[in-house]
Amino acid sequence: MALTEYQNRVTRLLQYPAAPTPLYATADITTWINMARAQLAGESQAIRYLGTLSTVIDQRNYNFSAINTGVAATNGIRGAINVRQLFYTIGSGLQFVNARNWEWFVLYNMNTPVPESGVPREWAQYGQGSSGASTQSDASGSIYLDPPPDLVYQITLDCTCYPIDLVDNTTIEAIPWPWTDAVPFLAAYYALLSSQTNARTADAERMFNYYTLYVERARTASNPSVNRWLYQQSPDPTMLNKLGVNPKAGGQQ
Repeated sequence: MALTEYQNRVTRLLQYPAAPTPLYATADITTWINMARAQLAGESQAIRYLGTLSTVIDQRNYNFSAINTGVAATNGIRGAINVRQLFYTIGSGLQFVNARNWEWFVLYNMNTPVPESGVPREWAQYGQGSSGASTQSDASGSIYLDPPPDLVYQITLDCTCYPIDLVDNTTIEAIPWPWTDAVPFLAAYYALLSSQTNARTADAERMFNYYTLYVERARTASNPSVNRWLYQQSPDPTMLNKLGVNPKAGGQQ
């Protein structure tokens, strides 16, 4: 979706039919749109990319800013938010590297006075947040490898990413449809909160509820109906039994 279309949709949500005097500056609406896009990208994990990085001999830790996520001008990706899976290149294929939580990784992998280098077998995320390659964040998420690499390995990372800001209608939109339909509602939420009145705050809450609805609908539309529970962010159909809740007759809760 182009920036102008986003702006028009947000404006219609905020003042439709059109008021003789704009209630919100276009520059502010653009800021809220880009805030909404970044937040949605993190929540939905809708932007995926196989990033790459080259290891350094005997270096365990690597910031997300070192991950190559392609050319932003052509794919609309600013950087990585988190790493889901990790592989290294071997021959003409890839070798999977096991993921561990940070506390396990420290206890069993880093708890040694003389670490031995070798082929990466396990990894863990330590630093949280984006790649730090934007004005939105000066920090950077990071990963650690074990054992420390004994050679320069080419690593492939399955990343969740966040988009570049839209500055005009030529900027590439990395967020796929149908998640783009949710963006105007979250942008309108930010706009209404800026009014700082009780009535506008109540309107903002309604916009946020619509945003949540459209995010859920986007996930439902994107995941296949067959074996839906095998896919990310889908409700567990057995959760009622796990919680010991007995559904009422007719499926009513």
